Amino acid sequence: MGKIIAITGKGGTGKTAVTALLIRNLVKDSGKKYNILAIDADPDANLADALGVKVDKTIGDMREFMQQARYTTSPDTDKQALFESKLFEILMEEEGYDLLVMGKPEGSGCYCFVNNLLRGIMDKTVTNYDLVIIDTPAGLEHFSRKTVPDLDVLIVVTDESRRGLTTGERIRDLAKEIELKYKELYVIVNKVTLDRKNVILGVAKSLGLEVIATIPYDEKLAKFDLVGDPLMGLPEDSLAIQEIEQVAKGIGL
Repeated sequence: MGKIIAITGKGGTGKTAVTALLIRNLVKDSGKKYNILAIDADPDANLADALGVKVDKTIGDMREFMQQARYTTSPDTDKQALFESKLFEILMEEEGYDLLVMGKPEGSGCYCFVNNLLRGIMDKTVTNYDLVIIDTPAGLEHFSRKTVPDLDVLIVVTDESRRGLTTGERIRDLAKEIELKYKELYVIVNKVTLDRKNVILGVAKSLGLEVIATIPYDEKLAKFDLVGDPLMGLPEDSLAIQEIEQVAKGIGL
């Protein structure tokens, strides 16, 4: 099994942008040759937009099909083979990586069945890749439900406020409470102003958090976000792009 990296954090901190930029770094760098699976485990499915991918089918759509198949297929149907055939339909093959999107199921009800599908899909697919990068929803719901497998790296994205760093501390402590298995936990502080960087690092150290990168506020990135342009197109002189290179090196990529 390859390396599994999950990126989490409070809503609005830019975790999806960080995920997209990390994928961009690995795809654009000709010296890095990884067989990558990107998973957008957030029902809002923003990672695909950040990567510039048009999503036709999601795990949520697969849920509707699998539920209907209970009544529309014969008892002799190989349900496992049916599951795997639908999996290939929703797996999007992009340049340099494959992408799976959780999406939202139709109708009302909880996400239990979709979560179970995601768990089953990961069991089937992660062994086929060198690197799996998961953009998770805000919080640790997926982890507490054991939706994702054991992790090599858990990255918490936060903003530069004391409150944001405290959220990182809470996520670390909650991960211990639910016995989430991971080898390394790092913090990325996003949208950092230069005159606050040293203060942020000091606060993080006092909380026992290891900061792997401080991504400065990037006007180029802000403009891409404003108009909805894919972050894969950010120029190399982007401040965020340059800092993400340090993230990749820090986690051994």
